[in-house]
Amino acid sequence: MESGLLMITEIKYKKQICDIGKRIYDKGLVAANDGNISIRMNDNEFLITPTGVSKGSLTPEMIIKVDGQGNVLDGDYRPTSEMKMHLLVYQERPDIQAVVHVHPPYATAFAIAGIPLDQAIMPESVVYLGTIPIAEYGTPSTAEIPNAVKKYVHEHQGVLLENHGALTWGNDLEHAYYLMESLEFTAKINWITKQLNGDRELSKKHVQTLIELKTKMGIRGKSPLGVETQNGLHAEKIAPSRERSLSEQDLNLIVERVSQNILNELKKYL
Repeated sequence: MESGLLMITEIKYKKQICDIGKRIYDKGLVAANDGNISIRMNDNEFLITPTGVSKGSLTPEMIIKVDGQGNVLDGDYRPTSEMKMHLLVYQERPDIQAVVHVHPPYATAFAIAGIPLDQAIMPESVVYLGTIPIAEYGTPSTAEIPNAVKKYVHEHQGVLLENHGALTWGNDLEHAYYLMESLEFTAKINWITKQLNGDRELSKKHVQTLIELKTKMGIRGKSPLGVETQNGLHAEKIAPSRERSLSEQDLNLIVERVSQNILNELKKYL
């Protein structure tokens, strides 16, 4: 009877992974065969997506069962090469039941730029998402990425992987997925407000109230601190504007092109 219930649970989890895979693919959080998803079955058994398969076309029989050391226990496919990263999270956080890794465009842009998502822009992100730090770059499929993630996994709900993508973990797969949605949405809002030069942060007073609410809700993880504001303002822009200056190479190229265009025009009259 017990083995039958375990089998039913495993089938349910495999279907859930496929459903989430379809959702992240349809939302453009991954392209081609990118990304990977996993669920903890028990202390030493995990379900994880295969390598080389689009998350939008997963089927339950493709999902692989592995142990805590990454050995395949069941399945005909090879597990994702990013498995070490997932297993590290489970090892460090026994309370975590699911992990999602994808390449959402806005969040990945912040990861490539080396900019953490740590501004108190919106109440929702302060409470539900918290700060999302940058985990230092590591070669995919090696121990470098798990080692980079390890220092952040206890005090955050996710990380940006430098020049790579994003990773979230949760108390079930829906939770891990919604954190990823929230992460990408926060990154998008952040990017838009920066283009408007209006990334105003909430005051420390307002953020403290939100953190108290977060604590009452039992949500863990570090939150943005907020900023000191003047004259009782609820929010104020503190971060400097990010301006791109032209390099000497850029200037030389512009001069060269302008000069060539002028010469081409002069030739018409010679």
